[in-house]
Amino acid sequence: MKQLVIIVFILNMVTPSAGYTQKGNYLLKPARVFDGKNMHEGWNVFVSNGIISEVGANIKPSGTYTTIDLPGTTMIPGMIEGHSHILLHPYNETSWNDQVLKESFAERVARATLHLKNSLLAGFTTLRDLGTEGAGYADVGLKKAVDEGIIPGPRLIISTRAIVATGSYGPKGFADHVDIPLGAEEADAGNIVKVVRSQIGKGADFIKVYADYRWGPSGEAMPTFSEEEIRLMVETAKSGGRYVVAHASSHEGMRRAILAGVETIEHGDGGTEAIFKLMKEKNVAFCPTLAAGDAVLQYNGWKKGSEKEPLRITEKRKSFQLALESGVKILAGGDVGVYSHGDNVRELELMVDYGMQPEDVLKAVTSGNAQILHMQDRIGSIKPGMLADLVAIAGDPTKDIKVLRQVKFVMKDGKIY
Repeated sequence: MKQLVIIVFILNMVTPSAGYTQKGNYLLKPARVFDGKNMHEGWNVFVSNGIISEVGANIKPSGTYTTIDLPGTTMIPGMIEGHSHILLHPYNETSWNDQVLKESFAERVARATLHLKNSLLAGFTTLRDLGTEGAGYADVGLKKAVDEGIIPGPRLIISTRAIVATGSYGPKGFADHVDIPLGAEEADAGNIVKVVRSQIGKGADFIKVYADYRWGPSGEAMPTFSEEEIRLMVETAKSGGRYVVAHASSHEGMRRAILAGVETIEHGDGGTEAIFKLMKEKNVAFCPTLAAGDAVLQYNGWKKGSEKEPLRITEKRKSFQLALESGVKILAGGDVGVYSHGDNVRELELMVDYGMQPEDVLKAVTSGNAQILHMQDRIGSIKPGMLADLVAIAGDPTKDIKVLRQVKFVMKDGKIY
């Protein structure tokens, strides 16, 4: 009898965090609905078998369904994390070098399962992951595990290994006779096509290229691939129905990647008025990853709130403001993994702090990200026919972005987590 009680106790502990309700018919009754673009007071949402069926005031569905009252809340589309690394955890816990070189794939995958759950319960139902950072194709297996319901997590859009120019990436600092694993896959003009095709064949939904990296004479960011090399990646990926995104922080690295045809620029610290104008002309979106730099500087000793803002933060504010003024599309994504998974809202708070309006940030992390990621026909909006990815927040995030941390309800694909 004692053993039975222990088993029941364990199941009660495990099931709520690991499981979910099955798909069914639900009438969701929040105080208001943000449909991805506009706020509607008094609206309800009816979900039928994983799909949004009806939206509006005074919905009276037929048939059998469960009513869920969510008083005082704002229902929003499931948020979309635009830049993550599910196989990394904060660098103040373990350095990037040690994660790549000392943690086994098994340990990193085990951590990733928790990372995925934490992001989902924070209201992020879709996640674009930008590289396994030395963990090979582990993201392919994790994506399959989520899709098959083995583990809870956001639906994943994955880039697998990412592509770097030979000699440019890390870990570094070892003797030249030591062959160490790298955080991404090396390529040169002679094998670029093969590497892109290989990553697609192994499961990449898109290709990530490092258009520059910190490999200058003094450790500064400098371009890696030529414009022609990046264009070849773009053309190869396009023939396989994929697109290319670029890590780029320097002016020249950004310029080459934009002209070569990438779809998003990640980081963009060196963005200028001219660069953002070019991005706008070429319809290239900008993922600023504000939270990553904010986190790393604090790891390195900056006492935020009590010490003067570092120059890097001041310059990042300026470049982000230039991007806003240019009208370039902003993709919301913070490089989560550098800081804790589940703390994804940190990027959205900084976007507001750096000058973006809360309502525009909410649009970016829902319908805006969906459009940039070519998923606007399935997610990012609350309207009939869309997947039932729905999150209820205590309060109104269009007035105070910080209330996005007050998640009261999460539904993905019609399942309540």
